Amino acid sequence: MALKVDGTEADKASEAVATSNKRNAFSELMSPKAKQPKPESSKHIGKLSNPNDPRNGLLAYILEPAKYYPNIVIKYDDRFVLIRDAFPKATIHLLLLPRDASKRDLHPRDALNDQDFLNEVLKEAFAAIELAASELSRQIGRYSESCKAHIAAMESEELVDELPPSRDFAKEFRVGIHAHPSMNHLHIHIISRDMHSDRLKHQKHYNSFNTDFFIPLEDFPLAEDDIKRNTSYQNGNLKKEYKCWRCGKLFGNKFKQLKEHLDEEFGAWRRE
Repeated sequence: MALKVDGTEADKASEAVATSNKRNAFSELMSPKAKQPKPESSKHIGKLSNPNDPRNGLLAYILEPAKYYPNIVIKYDDRFVLIRDAFPKATIHLLLLPRDASKRDLHPRDALNDQDFLNEVLKEAFAAIELAASELSRQIGRYSESCKAHIAAMESEELVDELPPSRDFAKEFRVGIHAHPSMNHLHIHIISRDMHSDRLKHQKHYNSFNTDFFIPLEDFPLAEDDIKRNTSYQNGNLKKEYKCWRCGKLFGNKFKQLKEHLDEEFGAWRRE
């Protein structure tokens, strides 16, 4: 389920983008990936700061985002960093990283139960969705049936009083967290729903985004008795049989068949 972006929130999102980093984020984001400079080793060795622990891999972006190329770190300010996921599980897959030291080391279920902090994250997520939707439109808009009239009017030499409506690409995104994150530091996924990626390689990759293991940002704050807090319930979600995100077809544990089906669904979704 995607976050709803109405006119008011879209205006806020645009303002948030404008007052953040001024780079042309997505034109650089999707350029060929350049070699990253190596982040300096942390001076503080511990569970959440040990640079040799791969689970701490997001900390370098949080602490020193300016060290990274703009096709990796899309934008940042003193509160948040928005990066491209290094192992994307869909056409567009971004991570929003809060920089607040009192929140970034917490489990997301605890951090996002703070309503004031949640409001900050929601505002920044709206801005990120607008960026992501713009790039998704650039990538697949020319294939989309619902974009054809709009594109034709834009390219026509004849002036029109009002452009035809076009596809709302913001609705193609889901925003949320994993019940048991694989990385130590707080990160929010902003991911297009197509699940079309060569980085999607096994059961956990798919089910972590297509079961209740993926908790939408709009579900927070979670009630204390919410089943999504239950560890055994969430572990069970990761082991569920595959279910197509688009048509609901079941594939048991046959990942190869699922992947072939997802390729077909991607083509159909792109043509919508």
